[in-house]
Order: sequence, then structure tokens, then C-alpha cells
Amino acid sequence: MSSSPATTTLWRPTGPEELDLVRESNWRAWPPRLPEQPIFYPVLDEDYAIRIARDWNVKHDGAGFVTRFEVESAFLSRYPVRQAGGRTILELWVPAGELDDFNDHIVGEIQVIHEFR
Repeated sequence: MSSSPATTTLWRPTGPEELDLVRESNWRAWPPRLPEQPIFYPVLDEDYAIRIARDWNVKHDGAGFVTRFEVESAFLSRYPVRQAGGRTILELWVPAGELDDFNDHIVGEIQVIHEFR
């Protein structure tokens, strides 16, 4: 009997366009980065994701969403945690070229847990 792999919960603040692309993947994958976006930044703290969605995405996109998803912990160990500011402002920096591999290690669906307009 095989057990499920250990997972880590991540959050991602996102705007409506990116969310539409996630929906098109049946909530299973993040879309490719744009050429000017060399890094994919999931975050390790829900409150940090809320602040970005509410304070940045709403201002720039008219709406902001916070998503939550699980990724295999062993896979994530290749990405060092980056502190982008205060104690809870923690991100993973996933190079755009590795996003397909990252998506392959998402367990379950990407869920929208907060919405701001």
C-alpha cells in the first residue's frame, strides 16, 4: 500500500487574467510566464498573499484573488525560501523554465480562497 507524498501548502495572489488560465487547466496548473516574468513566485504565508491580492492586484487589475494549493514537499526542497521583507514575507522563486515540472508536482486542485474587488 503506497502512501501519499508529504505536501506543502502554498498560496498565490493572482489577477483575473492569470486566474482564467488556471481555470482553463481545470485548476491543475499555472500558466507559462510572460517573457518579462522570469520567475514564478508562490508564497508561504496566507496573510502575505491577501495583502498582495487586495492592495496590488485590485489596484492594477480591478480584482485580486488568493489561491491555495499543495505541492510535493520533497520536490519543493530544491527551491530556497526567500525572505522578501518582514518575517512572514516568504516566497519561493521558481524559474519560468521549471514551471511545467513544478505544475507536475501539484497535488490536487488549485483553489480560490479569497476574492477582492
